Amino acid sequence: MLLDRPLVRRLFHLGALATRGMTLGVRGAAIDGQSRVCLVRHTYVAGWHLPGGGVEAGETAPEAMAREFREEAGIMLDPDRPLRLHGFYHNRAAAGRDHVALYVAPAFTVPEPKAPDREIAECGFFPLDALPEATTRATRTRLAEIRDELAPAVHW
Repeated sequence: MLLDRPLVRRLFHLGALATRGMTLGVRGAAIDGQSRVCLVRHTYVAGWHLPGGGVEAGETAPEAMAREFREEAGIMLDPDRPLRLHGFYHNRAAAGRDHVALYVAPAFTVPEPKAPDREIAECGFFPLDALPEATTRATRTRLAEIRDELAPAVHW
């Protein structure tokens, strides 16, 4: 049986709204020394995205980003080089109450390549000037902000 992925996604967001008035997510840009960025392709939504997810109860946004980097991409952050907050965005596409904090990882390692699992179909590092065709518009825009040192937009 095929799931209606947009419907599943919408139901997830409606469930989140039932338990809290605002949702907060994180996304992270991990750019290596060769100017390649880590992107993930999920099993439940189309396109290539920056790693990220929701901030859980009792968790700070940087802690959530560190967890999401580990879970989705196998990225281990350097504890001596904290994440840098690039921007805070309103995500109108996700129920109208969703906000996203975008972090940049100044230093990290990838002890072993991320294997596909139930959530992540694929993970890889791509040159900033040669992103996969299916990279989402929002991901491309955020990376351009970071690369070109532009002020963050208001909306994701």
